[in-house]
Amino acid sequence: MGRIDIAAENVRRLYGGAESPLSATDPEFAAIKERLVYGEVYAHVKLPAVLREQIIIAVAAVNGTGEEAEAHALAALAAGAGPAEIKEAVYQCAPYIGLGRASAALRAVNRALASRGLCEPYTGGAETGEDDRLEKGIAAQKRIFGEGIDAMRAAASEDTRHIQDILSAWCFGDFYTRGGMALEQRELLTFCVLCALGGCEPQLRSHISGNLAVGNGRGVLLDALTVCLPYIGFPRTLNALNLINELAK
Repeated sequence: MGRIDIAAENVRRLYGGAESPLSATDPEFAAIKERLVYGEVYAHVKLPAVLREQIIIAVAAVNGTGEEAEAHALAALAAGAGPAEIKEAVYQCAPYIGLGRASAALRAVNRALASRGLCEPYTGGAETGEDDRLEKGIAAQKRIFGEGIDAMRAAASEDTRHIQDILSAWCFGDFYTRGGMALEQRELLTFCVLCALGGCEPQLRSHISGNLAVGNGRGVLLDALTVCLPYIGFPRTLNALNLINELAK
């Protein structure tokens, strides 16, 4: 089966065969997009279908493309995801892209959920409280990056120590400890978010090493990057690929 047929089958399975709105105005562009994303890329990667859609939702949150976030929330539902898995993919982005863009992406996925009668208030994911979010955040950091976290925190100057505390408590305490997604999935989404942001090579380097530490090997990273590629373009893809080649030999 060629990529045209694979793309048509995936669009039918994920969207019921509905055509992209671009098909009416830009049919050639729409065909290029559909065949690349749903034919070529989807046929190549071996990631679970739900994780694949979570990655695209996260990248859409980075890019501020609500239409893509909404479409792939519907695709995630068709692939077997529940509302929690879709929302957690957006929550995980917040410390890297900021609360504004994360909130906008949540509004987009909520539109998709509402169209299926699934947009109920989401609670129950939090596994930390005010008294232990910093402690549990530091523990999550150490699971990914090792005991060197203590030295990094100790090296912070007095006037920047609060930034290290916010990093540990907010990014890792409030989000990495949440239910609904395993640690290795969260770390993979962080890798994808940093790839999409671009210009974050020091952080991307750290999180490639973090992914390797939690079991996401070279093949998983390359598959995740391939899913990102159509939405982040080649310059950012090749920058990330260079770091994978360096760190995941």
